[in-house]
Amino acid sequence: MNPKYKVGQKVKIKPIESERHTSTRDCAIDAYAGQIGEITNYYWINPRIGEVFYIYVVRVGTGYKEIALHEDEIEARISSKSLKTRDYR
Repeated sequence: MNPKYKVGQKVKIKPIESERHTSTRDCAIDAYAGQIGEITNYYWINPRIGEVFYIYVVRVGTGYKEIALHEDEIEARISSKSLKTRDYR
């Protein structure tokens, strides 16, 4: 399985679902919810044969703050420049 996001890609940090706040990590990530960041690196782990999990390093804010996020904690940022219009003539 290939990574869903690539280095340099802009992503939006998803808010943590309220019933899922089970750890201090979730609370720390929630502080960044809704912010746009940039993928600076990624890593993968294979806990079992055939399973691959990606962990992304995302730079957020105006400084160089980087946080590690799971693939399901971010979503691709779609800008108006990246949207293509179709001509249906």
